[in-house]
Amino acid sequence: MVRDYDSWMDKSIREKVESMIESNRIKHKKDTRAKKELEPLRPTRVGLCIAIYEPDLAEKIGEPDDKVLCALSIVVAVIQLGVATIPCGIFGDWGILLVTACGILLSSATASLPQWQVEKWACRSLRKGSNKKIVLTKGNGSQHAIVVIGVGGFLDLEDLATGQTNLDVSTSVATKIAVMALAILWASLLVTASGLKENTWFLLSVGGIGIVFNIYVAGRSSDPRSVGIPLKFKAVIASPKVMQALYDVEEVYPKLGRSMLETFFPGRLRDDERKAWDMYDKKASLNEAEMNNQRDGQQVVSSTPES
Repeated sequence: MVRDYDSWMDKSIREKVESMIESNRIKHKKDTRAKKELEPLRPTRVGLCIAIYEPDLAEKIGEPDDKVLCALSIVVAVIQLGVATIPCGIFGDWGILLVTACGILLSSATASLPQWQVEKWACRSLRKGSNKKIVLTKGNGSQHAIVVIGVGGFLDLEDLATGQTNLDVSTSVATKIAVMALAILWASLLVTASGLKENTWFLLSVGGIGIVFNIYVAGRSSDPRSVGIPLKFKAVIASPKVMQALYDVEEVYPKLGRSMLETFFPGRLRDDERKAWDMYDKKASLNEAEMNNQRDGQQVVSSTPES
């Protein structure tokens, strides 16, 4: 998600970043002219841009939705079969076509095992009423920070980040049997392919097409919806000053800016910055206490028996 963020970020985010970069360039241009210095190059990044996303509950969660990739896979399979039919039509050699067709079927069967889906989304779901906020960023110095505000039933992205160490994703008996059967079939196909002595260039061509397509899929940019994490854009908070961006997001979402502070400012804060965060901490504590009191009051009212 973070790697391909430039390809799927909302248009308003891109415009906000470009606006900050251009404003910074103009400011530095005026300063250098006043000092009679060389004009600096246009910066590639300025400040911090924090994008707020929330789950798109209208879409299926945990199920990939990449129709383009599915269509391309079918097209590539048809091209491979087309190449394999050439020696069959010209020389009457159907061995290449048989190996190609069996290879496509075995590849599809291997990729369709349910175990892969279990391991790919090896995480818990957020409990009902949760609004857990997860921040995705490349770290200190990054231009962007992606904030996902979770809801009940959505994937716990923090679990996905920690991997499978805290979850049970053990392989089922059915999966073990299926993998053993597929291994035997793949070995049989390899022995069969090694026995082909004529028109092997066509088989190499079929394999080359598959390798090139796999390289394309591995390096292809993808959006969260295509990998089963549907998100919709909510807001963007940005500033040419990173600390100001954290202040702004803390005003709207208490404790969120504080959670990113150590990432972007791992060193010692200035006195004014420390005082500002102490004020935000007190404000967040008061809001939390007020919410707890309201929740306790509602529970008391709901538990009072009717007369």
